[in-house]
Amino acid sequence: RRVGQSVKVALAVAQEAVTAAQADAKQLAAVFASSGADGDNCDAICKVLASDDRHISPTRFHNSVHNAPAGYWGIASGAMTPATVVCAYDASFGAGLLEAMTQVGAVAAGVLLVAYEAPYPEPLQAKRPHPSAFGLALVLMPQRGPRSLARIRIELVDAVADTMANAELEALRQQIPCARGLPLAQALAGGGAARVVLEYLAPLSLAVEIEACN
Repeated sequence: RRVGQSVKVALAVAQEAVTAAQADAKQLAAVFASSGADGDNCDAICKVLASDDRHISPTRFHNSVHNAPAGYWGIASGAMTPATVVCAYDASFGAGLLEAMTQVGAVAAGVLLVAYEAPYPEPLQAKRPHPSAFGLALVLMPQRGPRSLARIRIELVDAVADTMANAELEALRQQIPCARGLPLAQALAGGGAARVVLEYLAPLSLAVEIEACN
């Protein structure tokens, strides 16, 4: 009840991904990616610090750290596996995907990638507008399993990121940093072979090669 919208979004998509993969959450390492995390909590703390009464709620302080969703996920899932939290501004989804794929390759174990955003309250929203909350999660495994959708490979390239043909989805992709992963989600949903280029740290992009498992 006391967590912000960003934590709720992150945990919801994480649980959906684990359920769809029929994976054991306790066995998955986790990578959480967000460009800003809990804007509501940040706004509330700033207002208190700007007032005459500067006593910050312990709950507010506890939720102010960028790895709060990862901590709540560990509590909710019972996972004792490593959790990594990354932030790379508009490139946060690409940074999260790269980190998760690197871990899968390095330790040959499953990794849960959770990318999430939530809108800021004013006046922060005017400076960093996010039109809505957004979450995207993937369970990445080193080997093919009965619930696998595709095999993916990534590489750093100097290329322009793909856009969405649907105007509304493209607006989300442009306006919400972690929605930069929408072209990948669309390609996976298509069920066929594909190659998508995702936004990363300019001038580099992430090219993702997709090979369907079915």
